[in-house]
Amino acid sequence: MIAEKITFVNRDSNSFVEELKQKVSEYFQTRGISSNANAAMVSKSIILLTLMYGSYALILTNYFSVWTMLFLAILMGVCFAGIGFSVAHDALHGAYSSKPAVNKIVGLTFDMLGANGYLWKITHNVIHHTYTNIHGIDEDLTVSPILRLSPKSEWKPFHRFQHWYALLAYSTAILFWAFVKDYKYILQRDLGPYKNIKHPASEVVLLILGKLFYYTYMIIIPLLVLDIAWWQFVIGFVAMNLTAGIILGVIFQLAHVVEGTDHPAPNAEGVIENAWTVHEMETSSDFARNNKFLSWYIGGLNYQIEHHLFPKVCSIHYPAISEIVRDLAEKHHIRYNYQPSLIAAMRSHYETLKKLGKYRLVQ
Repeated sequence: MIAEKITFVNRDSNSFVEELKQKVSEYFQTRGISSNANAAMVSKSIILLTLMYGSYALILTNYFSVWTMLFLAILMGVCFAGIGFSVAHDALHGAYSSKPAVNKIVGLTFDMLGANGYLWKITHNVIHHTYTNIHGIDEDLTVSPILRLSPKSEWKPFHRFQHWYALLAYSTAILFWAFVKDYKYILQRDLGPYKNIKHPASEVVLLILGKLFYYTYMIIIPLLVLDIAWWQFVIGFVAMNLTAGIILGVIFQLAHVVEGTDHPAPNAEGVIENAWTVHEMETSSDFARNNKFLSWYIGGLNYQIEHHLFPKVCSIHYPAISEIVRDLAEKHHIRYNYQPSLIAAMRSHYETLKKLGKYRLVQ
């Protein structure tokens, strides 16, 4: 892959970066703990996977009414999002285990959900995490063509209503991912800053096999086994995916598209004015630090700043190291974006959508 050259200025933040790395390293060393998954993380993974596929198995028994099966399908959607947040995400970042083979195996849970781990690592791990909130490069700003998530994006008249229809757009994201997005990306010559991409043949084969596996166990087997009309199955399948889509879409947007986060652009020479670490802090936002259940369920992604600074540290440790990051940010006079609750973050995202939709805003 050939990447367009976009660089970050390496200035006035070296002391912050070095002290931050030292303090976080000391946190793990003095306690004698690994920065990877611990027993609590493994237990959470087992719980979410058991709820997801336990619900799936219960549906296939044909023992329950259609309303109960619909409830179980929606529960699967909730677990679907939780597995994506709390299991696959860490594994694909190489944070679940110190052993690459374990991360590879656990990361296959992503493919079991209908997505493709290889393409995710390109678009998310590399592009989004390196070029966060940079219009035209960060793929997370292109969730839907009917949403304007950056002040650098072209404004359309219908964007005036995006704060009303955004949830609908988010809800379809998983269906689009399973049936369109990965195929679109694997066929594109360019992804973000990368030009003339040539994907390994093995990864193309794994994508196809993963999709076939997902379609088989999620669609073909239920249609063959369940004693219900095909349209009732479609309702359940769509309900599961819409539930997961709304949860995933909202949580990921609360991390970057809220009040206070920046959307910088490179200058004519392709240089971003901040050092990369400062860029990540100013384009990301934490929220609901005190909501322990939320942190558990979404894999610590409400500690988005910590995740972007330390993507190879397991999310189970983010609450602890966030104290270090916040204290050092204050010491070095670096902005630390934060929303105090889930509701506050959702309100901030709503207001940001409204602002981006109402004005032809250019920064």
